[in-house]
Amino acid sequence: MKKWAITLTGSLLCSCLLAQQKPQYTQYVLNQYIINPALTGIENYTDLRVSHRRQWNGLNGAPVTTYFTVHGALNKKDYRTTATSFEMPGENPRGSAYWENYTAAEPHHGIGMQVINDKAGPIKTFTARATYAYHLGISPSTSIAAGMGIGVENTSLDAASINFGDLVADPAVNGKGYINAWHPDISAGVYLYAADYFIGLSAQQIVPQKISYSGNKATVIKDALVPHLFATAGYRFLLSDDINCTPSVMLKYVQPLPVQFEANIKLQYRSAAWVGASIRQRTGFAAMLGVNLSNTVNLGYSYDYTTSLLGTVSNGTHELMLGFLLGNRYDDGCPKNVW
Repeated sequence: MKKWAITLTGSLLCSCLLAQQKPQYTQYVLNQYIINPALTGIENYTDLRVSHRRQWNGLNGAPVTTYFTVHGALNKKDYRTTATSFEMPGENPRGSAYWENYTAAEPHHGIGMQVINDKAGPIKTFTARATYAYHLGISPSTSIAAGMGIGVENTSLDAASINFGDLVADPAVNGKGYINAWHPDISAGVYLYAADYFIGLSAQQIVPQKISYSGNKATVIKDALVPHLFATAGYRFLLSDDINCTPSVMLKYVQPLPVQFEANIKLQYRSAAWVGASIRQRTGFAAMLGVNLSNTVNLGYSYDYTTSLLGTVSNGTHELMLGFLLGNRYDDGCPKNVW
């Protein structure tokens, strides 16, 4: 039993140090800003979101991630220029009329902030970064954005929580309290978008580094905290004038692991509610649902079912996201450019 527990703990730590260097999100498709800074300022309002995720629920030391994001546009010319361009009562704001009247973004800047706290086993990572993006229309209905995020990250080890049992403790982590180190955090991305599709490329943790724990202190060495690369794409079409369907995919690469593939589908009824599902290669699948409580508040929830061996000792993954549309003076019921 002890040998099994040590093996599981080791597996979790390896997961934290490799696959989970950056947190994993199920509802990223509803807030792509969390993985791609190019979305900074993409909408006509300030987008604020708070999310809490409990991965592999019921398993001691499993990852728990909480984040806060906020971003908005600077000097953006709104797409609504006449009284008749507002939503009409009884009309789907993302129906056929929306597609016919969609125009590319006017050139504008966006600024934002991301604060993320991720804990997995004895390792805790706190990240705070500021983001910037520039948006430009490249055709009457297509826009491109490029952005970057710059901040700091603190990676800490709770040495007091590590119990080696009868084994001789490693003196590098044998002690009390937290052993931590600060290091820079840089991300970048591009995003191509129109009324009915998006394509995104982004990279997190661009500067490779290593956190080494020795002598009850942490030091930063190059080439172990490796870059995380993301490619996303999606296409939106109408099943009826009231229901939008958006299938999408994501490819994620973290050296030296193989590329991970994820497929999603989202069905949205007008601007009121949505349901969705996703499948993640080698790990499991998920269900999502959400509702717009008003033109300023929305709520999303997802549940992941794990098909790997971790599924035998956990009760799945829960993720909750609360969104606020601040300064939404045109009463958008749902985002114009993000799905």
